[in-house]
Amino acid sequence: MCITGPLSSSPPLTPVTAALTALTAPQLLPTQRMFTMKLRKTVAAAAVALALTTAATACGKSGSPDDDKADKPGDGKSAPAVPTYKVNTAADVKDSPVFDRIKGKTITIGTKADQPGMGYENPTSKKRSGFDVEIARMIAADLGFDEAHIKFKTVPSEARETQIAGGGVDLYVGTYTINDERKKQIDFAGPYYVAGQDLLVKADSSIKGPDDLKGKKVCSATGSTPLKRIKEPKYGVAEAKAQQGYQLCVQELVSGTVDAVTTDDTILKGYAAENKGALKVVGKPFSQEPYGVGLKKDDKALREAVNNAIEAHEKSGDWKKAYDATIGLAGNPAPNPPAVDRY
Repeated sequence: MCITGPLSSSPPLTPVTAALTALTAPQLLPTQRMFTMKLRKTVAAAAVALALTTAATACGKSGSPDDDKADKPGDGKSAPAVPTYKVNTAADVKDSPVFDRIKGKTITIGTKADQPGMGYENPTSKKRSGFDVEIARMIAADLGFDEAHIKFKTVPSEARETQIAGGGVDLYVGTYTINDERKKQIDFAGPYYVAGQDLLVKADSSIKGPDDLKGKKVCSATGSTPLKRIKEPKYGVAEAKAQQGYQLCVQELVSGTVDAVTTDDTILKGYAAENKGALKVVGKPFSQEPYGVGLKKDDKALREAVNNAIEAHEKSGDWKKAYDATIGLAGNPAPNPPAVDRY
């Protein structure tokens, strides 16, 4: 039972009860008084019932409706617990300028905040969750950093290389596709996952794949690989709209401003789960997106240490447990992790 204090024996003095009180003045006839008393009892009972209903309703609405929604499966069942990662207190990465600067202090890891299942920050609790967040935590643990010494920093797609190269973040883990163009500015560890570019559309959309995009308006994130790809002439889109984040693209899709949102299927599945029945993922990936951990260029020692951490947690089963507790909640079984590329 949820009631925290006794209910009053009589209802609050509302305009109705106030009027009834006036009607019971001594000048009323006995029959009038009898009728009025019965009416007052009826009003009182109704008020108590209303109070009980309100209290019961309040008991079922504890907390914000958005609290931790990104951490729970769509069917309402309890989500598998994310694993815990043993901190390597003896960690040392020799000949790494970045590690020398942060050793014994705090590691700053860039990620996303608007991608349910991958990199999400609850707006109420500020809790971070998602597969990318778990990958970041397991790597940090192997480098000697516990949860209290990890600082997550939200970085938009277009600022990733600048933040890594300039030292704004020490590592970046956020649906970050490895490609040769980016390798000119930064280095990558991994990959730790391979996604595929897909389309998010309204549930009643006639779009069934990339071949149906001719003359359509499509949205993606500024500076992202999917935005660059969807601009290719073969897709024939009427407009490839750039937004600062995928959440803004989803809002435009819901409002009808654009016909589709395109990015990696892992991200889109999270939004489809949040908008179940209204939005759907087409389910025809038309690319391969190997996700890597971005780090400062030519810091070979740190890159090797991060690669070792990724492989160790894949072998220990932590990788699969993290997947099952995050993007695996969409109902897709964990794939085999990709081989690390030690270039």
